Amino acid sequence: MTPKQQGFFFPAEWHTHRATWLSFPQSSDSWDYGERLERIYPSYMAFVKAISESEKVCINAKDETHQALILTLIEKYGIDKNQVEVPIHPNNDSWCRDHGPAFLINPETKQRMIVEWGYNAWGGKYPPYDDDDQIPVRIAKYLNLPYVVPGIIMEGGSVEFNGKGTVLTSKSCLLNPNRNPHLSQAQIEEFLCNYYGVEQVLWVTEGIVGDDTDGHIDDTTRFVNEDTVLTVVENDENDENFLPLKQNLEDLKAMRLLNGKPLNIIELPMPDAVYDSGVRLPASYANFLITNGSIIVPIYGCEKDKIALEIIQDCFPKHKIVGIDATEIIWGLGSFHCLSQQEPIV
Repeated sequence: MTPKQQGFFFPAEWHTHRATWLSFPQSSDSWDYGERLERIYPSYMAFVKAISESEKVCINAKDETHQALILTLIEKYGIDKNQVEVPIHPNNDSWCRDHGPAFLINPETKQRMIVEWGYNAWGGKYPPYDDDDQIPVRIAKYLNLPYVVPGIIMEGGSVEFNGKGTVLTSKSCLLNPNRNPHLSQAQIEEFLCNYYGVEQVLWVTEGIVGDDTDGHIDDTTRFVNEDTVLTVVENDENDENFLPLKQNLEDLKAMRLLNGKPLNIIELPMPDAVYDSGVRLPASYANFLITNGSIIVPIYGCEKDKIALEIIQDCFPKHKIVGIDATEIIWGLGSFHCLSQQEPIV
């Protein structure tokens, strides 16, 4: 029986968490230079501290030396060590949203399960990724949870859930031949429904410029409740993101939820373009993380930061909005949502 047939589903991100999982940054394709790696520590540890204020933080360490470094930084940055777990789980890179476990819950039986999707570093772009591919199994064993293996490539940043039977994703990513070339769109939808426990798959067209994942949904459109999405828009017609984000907005306006209702759509500005060495980076306010007590939002030192934070606060009036500078972290081509994967309670 599939997880869906057994009554399991992937809850919305605002469902209460036991913890948030991270894979601590290390020297790899994302953080290739020692200096660049150390420059992200202040923002990264501020991120860890913000999560720890309302839930546990579990940080995958690649080995004992890495584990010792993480524990030293936890002390240095004044983080409550009782709120942090640092298991040794060998990994290749820091993007836990994509290589980490997909946690399913069954409210009737009070059980949890992990989906161990295949992982190929966004179409084989950044080998090696063999350790990352094993992270869900390692965490399942760490937590003594059952796991299921669908046998296809899937990344957590490519899917967005409302917790009521709907998943949002993008054609540019999941239909890219570098993921599952043997599967049709209908077959991919069947896997999503069976293994995430959803009833409906809704598709936007594109991602943002500079996104090496081929267009993850968590950089463009996020559910903030079961029928409302925040979606980024670009008002500058000369910006490279103007047309793809305009198309996504049109896609969203045409969508209907399972109850037949249209989506409530709230527009979120894009930050000013962020470049490094002439390369456009995928900076977006949509890459926020929802925790039990806060919404952790990447900011970029521009005037639009304040506008974005106010819009997000209006969407989450019971949460504390925490803006953390992401100008160093985005150099790795991802931000706070990309770095994390929530572990729900049941």
